[in-house]
Amino acid sequence: MSCLKIWDAPAGAVGRDDFIVSVRAAGENWQPLFVYETKVDMHNVRRASMAYFDMEGSVEVRVESRKEIVRQVVIRPLSKQIPFKVEGAAITFRLNEPCKLSIEVNGDRFGNLHLFSNAPEENPPEADAPNVLFLKPAIHRMEDVYQLAGSPKEPGGAAPDVIYFGPGMHYLEETIFRIPSGKTVYIAGGAIVVGSLVCDHVQDVTIRGRGVLYLSDFHRFSAFRGVRITYSNHISVEGIVLLDPPHYSIYIGKSEHIRIRNFKSFSTRGWSDGIDMMSSSHIEIEDVFLRTSDDCIAVYGSRWDYKGDSRCVRVKNSVLWADVAHAMNIGGHGDYRRGGDLIEDIEFSNIDILEHHEPQPGYWGAMNINAGDNNTVRNVTFDNIRVEDFELGQLLDIRVVWNEKYNPVAGKRIENIHFRNVTYNGRNENKNRIYGFDRERTVDGVTFTNLHINGELILNAEQGHFDINEHADGIQFRK
Repeated sequence: MSCLKIWDAPAGAVGRDDFIVSVRAAGENWQPLFVYETKVDMHNVRRASMAYFDMEGSVEVRVESRKEIVRQVVIRPLSKQIPFKVEGAAITFRLNEPCKLSIEVNGDRFGNLHLFSNAPEENPPEADAPNVLFLKPAIHRMEDVYQLAGSPKEPGGAAPDVIYFGPGMHYLEETIFRIPSGKTVYIAGGAIVVGSLVCDHVQDVTIRGRGVLYLSDFHRFSAFRGVRITYSNHISVEGIVLLDPPHYSIYIGKSEHIRIRNFKSFSTRGWSDGIDMMSSSHIEIEDVFLRTSDDCIAVYGSRWDYKGDSRCVRVKNSVLWADVAHAMNIGGHGDYRRGGDLIEDIEFSNIDILEHHEPQPGYWGAMNINAGDNNTVRNVTFDNIRVEDFELGQLLDIRVVWNEKYNPVAGKRIENIHFRNVTYNGRNENKNRIYGFDRERTVDGVTFTNLHINGELILNAEQGHFDINEHADGIQFRK
């Protein structure tokens, strides 16, 4: 059985008319989707398109290009191998499972359509339930929201544990919603919340829904991230879309037991990373799409006010698109005054990398481990990673570094790094670096199992275009 769920966008949503997008379940009528405008790429900010819906079973999709004649179509990730037909200006294809796609007409990666099909929501809250504070579209004075969220709806009752942003435009008057412990913030499909969500010194908070968190074109947000999680634990983020945060999409500092699932984000400004974490542990990131103008995902030790090691990070089943910098970045910051931090037990699995573009050679590497600040990075696995041809950079970079801009001292050590079932189809022009810093600050134990570059099994450094210096040992290439 097939089913669909779509939402009307509120008046005030910024749309894009490059594509007309429709979906239908088998035997049913076509249903039009609202196409949102999303900005991409810091170097030359351009306007792309984004649409989304929920599905179960098999559905058909029709995409009509309104800006040019369709001569060529690419649907990425290429690993999805989705068959399609072109009839005139229309592209049609079938989806048998939820996925996150880029549909590119005539080679245009910047005016493309991002299409997100979600699985149905699990037990979404009911707007009129006794435990729900329902917020109509408005400019919300946050002091009033906090008071309502902490007060029983009826005499003798309990305070609501769900703050529900209903369909429509919502503006946070103070620009930030500081979520109390034990609350769920639900952004319904068809809702846009203009503002930033903060979890600070709280626990047991959920942020979820099918709506949009919107920060584009609001200059007063220059100091804010999309979602900030600091000194908190047992926090969940699921299902929402974030458009153009001035800084990180999700920022995690000194927190643990964080779960991020089915999160989609786009950014275009300097230091607008996707998901960054400092001194945090037990982080689970699953089924995300990040198109960012800095690192998609970064794992650091100590930085700013957040002190301590980082460990137990799992990222899986995701699509990463770095218009600038790295798709994956590990190790750059630590507490160098106290001998550095441990960054360990990190795993990336079943990942598609769609882009890596970095003009500065010191920041090359779609997959990057640069240990600085006396840090030790160890026990890291990249498993089942598919890297498509990218514009500028290199496949991987593993170095103990002293970065004069960010690291007062060099890193300490990198050890026990595994790459398994990595495929890269691209130019491979720039050498992949594996460098220790000196005879005390080394790289030891990097294993490549079943590494394929342009269809060729790589069994030695020269074959894979690797540069390995004298301070790196135990580098192995295996079948």
